[in-house]
Amino acid sequence: MQPFELEDLAFQINQSKTETQTIEVKGAQCGCPKRLYDTLSSFSNQDDGGIVVFGISEENGFAIEGVYDAHDLQKCIVGQCKQMTPLVRPVLTTCTIEDRQIVSAEIPGIDIAERPCFYAGTGRSKGSFVRMGDSDERMTEYEIYSYEAYRKKYEDELRSVERATFGDLDETELEMYLLKSKSSKPNLAKLPNNKIFELMCITKNGSPTLASIMLFSPYPQAYFPQLSIIATSIPGTEMGEVDEEGARFIDNKRIEGPLPAMLEEALRFARSNMKLKTTIDQDTGIRSDSPDYPIEAVREAILNALIHRDYSIHTQGMPIQIRFFQDRLEIRNPGGLYGRLSVDQLGKVQPDTRNPVIAVTMETLGLTENRYSGIPTIQRVLHEAGLPEAEFKEQHGNFEVVFRKKIPTVIAETSITLRAAHGAPTQADRENAIIQFCSIPRTRKEIAEFLGLSSVSYATKRYVEPLVENGALLLSIPNAPQSPRQTYRASNGE
Repeated sequence: MQPFELEDLAFQINQSKTETQTIEVKGAQCGCPKRLYDTLSSFSNQDDGGIVVFGISEENGFAIEGVYDAHDLQKCIVGQCKQMTPLVRPVLTTCTIEDRQIVSAEIPGIDIAERPCFYAGTGRSKGSFVRMGDSDERMTEYEIYSYEAYRKKYEDELRSVERATFGDLDETELEMYLLKSKSSKPNLAKLPNNKIFELMCITKNGSPTLASIMLFSPYPQAYFPQLSIIATSIPGTEMGEVDEEGARFIDNKRIEGPLPAMLEEALRFARSNMKLKTTIDQDTGIRSDSPDYPIEAVREAILNALIHRDYSIHTQGMPIQIRFFQDRLEIRNPGGLYGRLSVDQLGKVQPDTRNPVIAVTMETLGLTENRYSGIPTIQRVLHEAGLPEAEFKEQHGNFEVVFRKKIPTVIAETSITLRAAHGAPTQADRENAIIQFCSIPRTRKEIAEFLGLSSVSYATKRYVEPLVENGALLLSIPNAPQSPRQTYRASNGE
């Protein structure tokens, strides 16, 4: 970072009066802050790293106060960085604003194979942090394990199930699997069956693996009660909302059985909880019915959740969740993205596979292509149905897919008007459009995209916050206005 860039950044922070996912401020008029370790850890553990700016006081309204001694402060920062494992190497910059010195420390994100970065003084379990919005949160035991599992290539799907025997697997299903495997792999067909089972990880030293239990046991939940699906249909747009009779769920079901059976049962649940829209072709008179969401996209999302969820001991008590809300469908599975894959790369690069045996076996059974085409397929069929693109989220060790219903016509038309090159809308026009758009809860990013603005922070500061202040928009999390999970809903005079 150049000094003039640091000066610009300092003024931006002073104006916005907020920290972010990648920006932290520290007052340093009276000396170097004693504990930078939490922020050094959290910035190092995210791909984009982060910048710590010294000389700006959050307690004093993000005023630019300067630092006590830029030279000594930089030595102290480096000293604390040396106490991190692995070592943090900051890039330091200084500038002067109205005779006040400001110092920044750019903290690079470390390679995923070296994570988590932690403070050596407290150890990995207590010294590892992750950035959540503008705060540093201690990593959970599972988040720490996830990095270790990737680094050491743990194979959780292949752990032996001690209570099970080979006789507990469905003989008919195994026979079908053998026939399909041998027909597509002639060299494998030359081997005896028991050897094939060992090579294909159906058994491990003669005992069934977790993968084979989940694929071929008639009832895997006898061994792993929570390796199932909880499917619910909610009468509102948030959990906890009830219908006119006080019921929290329109439909609620625990789906169990082996993976192929859970897939089919989950699709039946989806079909029964999606409304059908009937259209008649004016030229041919042919009737066509279309559900809220294309069943092909729903199938791919559920299939991905079953195949790619985490099957470690840390998550075996967590079921997959399918939630139908009035405005969206959410499919959540335990275990974030595996390896080096980021949300932005989904469907664009070949990912590491957390459960390759389950993936290949499902391919052999004809249930998936295993060609990394699931995400592109989801987006294609949603587009063909005139629906918004699927949203993918990773947080707190979970991965979530969100399908949203089509934006009401009046709102869609307003959005098009706002984006038009001629007839620039006024502030009032934009505010009225936002209120209509927020008839269902919307995130900051969604509102910015709706307005055609690339800067989420600008859209929030210029348009959203004034509407919150005058009561036109309500916060979903009133006690944490800056929460990254914050959404905004029109008050409609409430």
